[in-house]
This record gives sequence, C-alpha cells and structure tokens, in this order.
Amino acid sequence: MRVTADREICVGAGLCALTAPEVFDQDDDGVVTVLAAEPGDEDGAAAREAGALCPSGAVRVVG
Repeated sequence: MRVTADREICVGAGLCALTAPEVFDQDDDGVVTVLAAEPGDEDGAAAREAGALCPSGAVRVVG
C-alpha cells in the first residue's frame, strides 16, 4: 500500500489525521502531512477510510 497527499488541494478538514493518526498529521496551517507513506497492515484499513473521507480528494491510497 502506498499513501500520498496533495498538499495543494488539501482544505484542512483534518479527517485524515483523526481517522488514521499513525499515517497522517496536519502542519501548523492545517494542511495534511503524510507520516507513513507505506503503512503496515495494522494501519491500512484506517488509511483507506481516511482516503474515502477526504472532502477535497487530497488523500490517495493505492494498493
């Protein structure tokens, strides 16, 4: 699994960081930061859910 985030289109809703805190965080401006680009199985389901919940489509989970 590979996780990416487009910081240019992130609206700072924070759903990713709330849903998968081991994979995502937000910087001081509220913009998404990827903490684990290749999360393990234990964080995979949460990462996928975060991708589905992202209102701007900034979060992508492949694999």
